Amino acid sequence: MHVSNVSVIRRTLPLLTAVLLLTIAAPNPLSAQTQRPMTFLDVQELARPGSWTPSPDGQWMLHTVSTPNWQEAESQVDIHLVSMSEGLASGRQMTFTIDKDETSPAWSRDGSFFVFASNRAAPDESVDQLYYMRPDGGEARQITDASYGVADFAFSFDGAWLAYRSGEESLEQLYRLPLNDLFSADAVQLTDGSAGVEDWKWAHDSRSVYFIRPQFRDEDEVRRREEQFTVDIKNMVTPLSDLWAVDLTAQNVQRLTNDSVGSVRTFNLSDDGRWVTFTSESPKRYERNITASRLYADQYLLEIPTGHIERLTDNFEISESGLGVSPDGRWVAFSAPDDMTRYTMMENRVYIRGVTDRGGTFRKLGASFDGSARIDFWADDGNTIYFNHGVKVTTQLHALDVVTGEVRQVTNERAALNVRRDDDTGAILIGYSDPKTPPTVFTISTIDQIVDRPAWVQLVDANPQVDGFALGAESEINWRSTDDKLVGGVLVTPVGYREGQRYPLIVAIHGGPASADVLRFNGGSNAQVYAGAGYAVLKPNYRGSRNYGNAHRTDIVGDYFTLGYDDIMTGVDYLIEQGIVDGNSMGALGWSAGGHWSNWILTHTDRFKAISSGAGTMNWISMYAQSDVQRNRRFYVGDDPLYDNFDMYWDQSPLKYIKNAKTPTMIHVVQGDPRVPSPQSVELHMALKKLGVPTELFMYPGQSHGIPDPRNRLVKAVSEMAWMDYYVRDMGERFQWRDVLQTVAEENENSELHQTTSEPSTRR
Repeated sequence: MHVSNVSVIRRTLPLLTAVLLLTIAAPNPLSAQTQRPMTFLDVQELARPGSWTPSPDGQWMLHTVSTPNWQEAESQVDIHLVSMSEGLASGRQMTFTIDKDETSPAWSRDGSFFVFASNRAAPDESVDQLYYMRPDGGEARQITDASYGVADFAFSFDGAWLAYRSGEESLEQLYRLPLNDLFSADAVQLTDGSAGVEDWKWAHDSRSVYFIRPQFRDEDEVRRREEQFTVDIKNMVTPLSDLWAVDLTAQNVQRLTNDSVGSVRTFNLSDDGRWVTFTSESPKRYERNITASRLYADQYLLEIPTGHIERLTDNFEISESGLGVSPDGRWVAFSAPDDMTRYTMMENRVYIRGVTDRGGTFRKLGASFDGSARIDFWADDGNTIYFNHGVKVTTQLHALDVVTGEVRQVTNERAALNVRRDDDTGAILIGYSDPKTPPTVFTISTIDQIVDRPAWVQLVDANPQVDGFALGAESEINWRSTDDKLVGGVLVTPVGYREGQRYPLIVAIHGGPASADVLRFNGGSNAQVYAGAGYAVLKPNYRGSRNYGNAHRTDIVGDYFTLGYDDIMTGVDYLIEQGIVDGNSMGALGWSAGGHWSNWILTHTDRFKAISSGAGTMNWISMYAQSDVQRNRRFYVGDDPLYDNFDMYWDQSPLKYIKNAKTPTMIHVVQGDPRVPSPQSVELHMALKKLGVPTELFMYPGQSHGIPDPRNRLVKAVSEMAWMDYYVRDMGERFQWRDVLQTVAEENENSELHQTTSEPSTRR
């Protein structure tokens, strides 16, 4: 008798506990004999390292590890310390609270101590205070006792002051404490106003603090929320925000911008202290509140000594990013689309100009690069811009020569890289993940060592339990589509794969569509869990995906589905021809754009036995007004406004072809999804019910494009696999709540067992 994979998940839990206990007891890696396939619970329990904070001398790095508690829909965060020269063996945990969090570690400028935020003093865990700690250990000492807690903080560059932001919501102000009297001095308030401080930064000379503040606080809005009038007013009138500076010597506050520049959103200060670059949004209500696509905003340059403001861009519906001044103070640059005369999703270029060339023309860099050039960090001499960019199924570091405008690929790893330069110390940090390595970080002494893999020093291993998982092999594959275009993607073969044996297939379709699946750990729809359950998983980088050049990315413009659908189906045919996949046992799933393609597959073929559609469109006409990215829809579906060409939108809508649907389809969506609103999923569910096609609709609470609660993410994953097992492999039950509830109960029992058999100082 067949059993469902939900039952398999339950049976692996006792083994999970045994593996964890072996990990604690034995320092050596787990042998291959103890390895087992991953489960959805394993995915939920992966720890997340982050907040990489090198010390001023580059010898040490603080970081956080967030340990999830999926049953409580929360995580617990501690601070760790590691030597940047010795790496993993030197790492040690610095904080040990069980039910509190320690976050945002920051070194003092001399590196003798660090400060972090924690809610350990708050009975209800509602507010953070600041704490002092030395890197050689000892008990942390509380610094602040602010009534409303501390929102954020930063040290002055001269090392004399610690500033922080605190106050009632939308009334937060800035305060400072002297480092030479950190525990007994009273905090001095730096700002005061009718509205709260938002983004803020120390000037490099430590004599001023720059900040953004709305022009007023809407007291009626505050009161109506306090009185529990919770109506959500779309695109409501909101105050404009200005850029300000407080001079700490003269003790005066100066407004630096006015209404003519719109509403200031973000800003940066140049290293030489002469310039402020900032982005300002349209003053118009319905343009300013379109935040999803960063439209209706322009770039500005403020010369601090003179107060002169220069508008650098004046583009309707054009999105720029990365505005800043080079470290040597010579250049001002930003990233924007290749064609800056109209809205486009084409590849970006870098635009650069001498910072003092007021009114001068920007020069385009990277024009011959078949990808998107942007600004991640600069070389100290201002001659090179570095950025991370996808190359097929990998992500690599690239270098952009400021003089020639040419791009060269620097790294060639079979992995996903994210290289960055720490702003304060200049340390080079390499975010890394590959099919066998969960997200971690390495460091090198100089950027030149990036190509010398033995020179990399690994600093973090937050998930050693992964050594106990049996993983499916993950590799790049390529095939020819219907128009002979070479298309690629990632193939994950089942755990224990045998050549010549055919396996059931899951086609996991990524979102975007301008995204890509790459060689990273368990990337794309829990691929390793499916591999552990005996499935092959295809993650196609269909037409519309990035990493394969501009033509590949934009081939779907004006005809959203046709070529992408052909790419996916020819990829399936390729795996069948190679003898890997059983063509009679296939399922497809995806979220967002992956949901769009799942719906198109549903209405254009009956070759799949099961489909799971996550946040997918059915009707471009109705979604045009429902979604928060209308301009994006116009770019892909066709540049005519909807109201001028209904037929174009309808012809590309899966709903038009719904009578072709025969495949059992599970539907998942967040009720308040702003990007692909839930009525799209309701339209699909209603149609399938009326047509007699087996269907289930899971609507999750929330106001986001992804499922916000980890408990519901587990429900989605377990129910989705049960659906695939039932229809693709004719095993188990479609979905039973008792399976999920029993899984939770057994996990509780195993957690209690783990706590009673572990040493007191060891926490899972």
